[in-house]
Amino acid sequence: MAGLPLKDVCGGTSALSGPFIKACGITRLEDGLTACAAGFTAVGFVFASSPRQIDPDLARFVSSRLPQSVMRVGVFLDQEEDEVREIAAFCSLDLVQLHGRSVHLATRFGGRAIPSLRPRTPEDLEPLHEYRDTFAVLVDTWDPELPGGTGRTGDWDLAADASRKARVILAGGLDPGNVAQAIARVRPFGVDVSSGVESSPGIKEAHLLRAFAQEARKAFTAELGNPAGLRRRIFRK
Repeated sequence: MAGLPLKDVCGGTSALSGPFIKACGITRLEDGLTACAAGFTAVGFVFASSPRQIDPDLARFVSSRLPQSVMRVGVFLDQEEDEVREIAAFCSLDLVQLHGRSVHLATRFGGRAIPSLRPRTPEDLEPLHEYRDTFAVLVDTWDPELPGGTGRTGDWDLAADASRKARVILAGGLDPGNVAQAIARVRPFGVDVSSGVESSPGIKEAHLLRAFAQEARKAFTAELGNPAGLRRRIFRK
């Protein structure tokens, strides 16, 4: 299976139904369904060691009951290609989000990969050119120890610089209160939220999911109403 492209082993949807707005760290069916109903266009399942880690059997169950219009994203950290492909096939994932040592797999998955960057300096954006053929690049908050999920906002100026060069999904410390500002400042392709819509790790709050999706959609609509913003989203790749 390791030699197969992801599109040959994933059974989920492959078309994005609106702005890329992702609820990550889904651990319960009710949270996945609430996110979809709220207007999220992608959900994330964490298969790495984390307070939000989900068993592949449960992820497969949840995935099978979500609308086909919503993209399923698997989050992997320091995992090998065979394991990533096996879980992707089993859970009908559309995209694989790669952290740590798994990032080097990005070119193997091409348009189905979301490699992660945690920039601290402009030099940290240099790998962007290596990921030109991926789905998008996740720009998250730098931390000396944590690979992600810090709950803290990152350097939006660096993220905005990245967004001018590549298709960027902004993550790190987003919540209903700051997501509109983040979109206006960074002008990303998409946004990714986890702790900002939770009552505890892995447990999403329905009212926060709805508020986040509403604010993000309004902000993306305003950005798409700007001709320059529309050109960025269509032609950035």
